[in-house]
Amino acid sequence: MKYPTEYIPFVLFLMISGTLQLSCGGPADRDSASSRDSEVNPLEMILRSQVKNTNNIWEVKQETQHWNPKQTAIIITDMWDEHWCESATQRVGELAPHMNKMVNEARKRGVTIIHAPSGTMDTYSDYPQRRKAQEVAFHQAPEGFEIENWCYLDPDMEDPLPIDDTDGGCDKPCADGEPCKERTAWTSQISVLEIHDEDYITDRGQEVYNLIMEQGLENIIVMGVHINMCILGRPFAIRQLSNLQKNVVLMRDMTDAMYNPAREPYVTHFRGTELVTEHIERYWSPTVLSSDITGEPAFRFAEDDRTHIAMLIAEKEYDAKNTVPAFAAKYLSEGGHYAFNVIEQSEGDTLDAVRQIQDADILWLYVRRKHLPEYQLDYIRQHIAAGKPVLAMRTSSHAFETWKEFDSEILGGNYHNHHPEGQDTWAIPIDTQLSHPILSGLGDKPFEVVSSLYKTKPLASDAQPLLMGRFQDQEEEPVAWIRKVGDAKIFYTSLGHPKDFEIPQVNKLISNALIWLQEN
Repeated sequence: MKYPTEYIPFVLFLMISGTLQLSCGGPADRDSASSRDSEVNPLEMILRSQVKNTNNIWEVKQETQHWNPKQTAIIITDMWDEHWCESATQRVGELAPHMNKMVNEARKRGVTIIHAPSGTMDTYSDYPQRRKAQEVAFHQAPEGFEIENWCYLDPDMEDPLPIDDTDGGCDKPCADGEPCKERTAWTSQISVLEIHDEDYITDRGQEVYNLIMEQGLENIIVMGVHINMCILGRPFAIRQLSNLQKNVVLMRDMTDAMYNPAREPYVTHFRGTELVTEHIERYWSPTVLSSDITGEPAFRFAEDDRTHIAMLIAEKEYDAKNTVPAFAAKYLSEGGHYAFNVIEQSEGDTLDAVRQIQDADILWLYVRRKHLPEYQLDYIRQHIAAGKPVLAMRTSSHAFETWKEFDSEILGGNYHNHHPEGQDTWAIPIDTQLSHPILSGLGDKPFEVVSSLYKTKPLASDAQPLLMGRFQDQEEEPVAWIRKVGDAKIFYTSLGHPKDFEIPQVNKLISNALIWLQEN
């Protein structure tokens, strides 16, 4: 998806000059606006954004909001019937049925649906949904606000996009083996997306603004394609709505990028989409998942064969919300083999986002003494019952006050206190286990660690210890082990102090464990 034809000369000039200016209004107050209504069943939306912490590092933040569906709209952006890039057309075709199912559920709950296939309004000129959008009462935009203009990258509000899409972003050749040529290929929205009587059709910023004001819409969900172009830049899309101070979010599993992995930063196509998602979460709006509306696992493209890891982090003793994602970024990002969803909540005893582990291939736990309600614990039980693996660290041996048997039933441990933290704590590879792939590259010598030694004996009879630990002259305790619960492979280590992540053997241990967990 490219910029509208009338903007191409300007865009080329900006590319050459290296400077982009925002053609819409000024920066928005990003305070969210949730609403409750006793007469409707609210939408429980889990908003993910990123904020800089005191160390100037981007940190994931999650917030649950309850929206009145009658004050909520979905804008379906440029889900065209055909794109000049054939692989983009194919992905739209794959995405559309899942989007239609989600939109149907939202519509049933009272959400306003706006179809916005830009540049195809002639096709819909006789549609009542198009005329209805044109007939909404006019509302004047804020003074000086260019409501119909494309919103270009704003260097005062955001860094440059994290992917190079200057070649148009087509990631595969066309069927004839030649590069796809840019052209206007679209004539309508893809037919899989149903247009109902109560919906609206428009590609005009003014008409969308009229609808927002006339219906008192406070919450806007933007979805469609493409995330690095029209999702950000259209006059009815994210930059514009953020500037209008609306509670706008991106549905991050209902989108795609125009990105060619042969361009910087030379990552997979799907990682490229995620990088732009992270850019949006940092500078423009939070994101949500379709599962917030459907209750079902989020959508994933068939070609996205990465191992998806849900990092469930809920503790405030060991700074895991920073150390675990930092480990993943440093040791697991190369090659594009993994995708990560950080689910973090240090305070409180509910973890609404735990339902997002439905989407994960591996569950990575670093949790401490949470009183999660049963319906939230059920997502973890379902993950394990489905034969999906678990990597658990440190305080996860006493993760849940409402499921104290988790340690013995799932991990196979027996946590009952710990030795003092201090020098002379050692992890010792077990001689008879040195050939195990999880110990590959660790060597056969003890190595000093910082985590205080947990008292975990005796382990379950089917648990297989790999590392023992010793504190000074005290009795040794298991430090890392594996087992199976049904078909689910389990790895646990009591290591996980922030300084442990500076120890090469610890980093190798975790990396190896993740590889082992994926193997059949």
